[in-house]
Amino acid sequence: MRSIWNGAISFGLVSIPIKLVNATESHAISFRQVHAEDNGRIRYRKFCELEDREVTQSEIGKGYEDADGTIIPITDDDLSHLPLPTARTIEIVAFVPADRIDPLQMDAAYYLAASGAPAAKPYTLLREALKRSHKVAIAKYALRGRERLGMLRVVGDAIAMHGLLWPDEVRAPEGVAPDVDVTVRDKELDLADALMDTLGEVDLADLHDEYRTALEEVIAAKAAGEAPPETPEPATGGKVLDLMAALEKSVRAAKESRGEDAEVTPMPRRAAAKKTAAKKAPAKKTAAKKTTANGKAAAAGKTAAKKTAATAKGTAKKTTARKTAPRKRTA
Repeated sequence: MRSIWNGAISFGLVSIPIKLVNATESHAISFRQVHAEDNGRIRYRKFCELEDREVTQSEIGKGYEDADGTIIPITDDDLSHLPLPTARTIEIVAFVPADRIDPLQMDAAYYLAASGAPAAKPYTLLREALKRSHKVAIAKYALRGRERLGMLRVVGDAIAMHGLLWPDEVRAPEGVAPDVDVTVRDKELDLADALMDTLGEVDLADLHDEYRTALEEVIAAKAAGEAPPETPEPATGGKVLDLMAALEKSVRAAKESRGEDAEVTPMPRRAAAKKTAAKKAPAKKTAAKKTTANGKAAAAGKTAAKKTAATAKGTAKKTTARKTAPRKRTA
């Protein structure tokens, strides 16, 4: 890989000579601008305003336009003498946990290659220190005419650097979130959880650019003088008005694509289950208390009835005895 920048990593008093190489590459298909009538290439020529003639790349330099329109020429030698320690140095300023970095700040990615045998030992030292600390290094460096912020981390046996946007370059998400009050029900969250579990995880290495593949097929067909492949009809799902129905349909479709049972069973939320159990427990106790009270009342009623019956029988016997005695005396 060709280096795009040569310098050093400043790690306290340790200096590590390195080369900066691109860690990513674009596989996008590029097009040329052509004249639609005859497919002639459209080219942009660079002209000098004062001499009104085309100039070559070797004749082009840099210049800063002042407020009054005056051009102040800036040479590469001027830029190499900037009063900055980061002009040719990646200066590490701090070490922080990786989760402290907002992904919105992530920019281009580079590999830092050790430059020469003397750089091997300090390079390995920094790499192992980053590994053991489970942290990333925050650094400042200058590239392409401006000072930038970077994050150094370990990738395999190499050190990679991600360019970071300055914090004031990341816009706040004002006016992005819905400005209306929306209530999400637990059942909807349960179905969303079920859909997430059904879709599961994916190995990013299995994903590919389908648009580029389809575009290559079109180009190949055109080059062979054939008709380009037809566009498949998009799935017509219609306008979805019921969110619950849409979630259930999504879970069912995801299960069918995996060859699983298409029956949709929302996953109960743990928190909700605990609350429900807590609410039901007192109800059972109350019911038990009511049953006990009713049982006691019924038992008491039966006992009272028995006592009343016994009393009535005793009274009847006494009354009969009293009536029978006088009759015997009379006889």
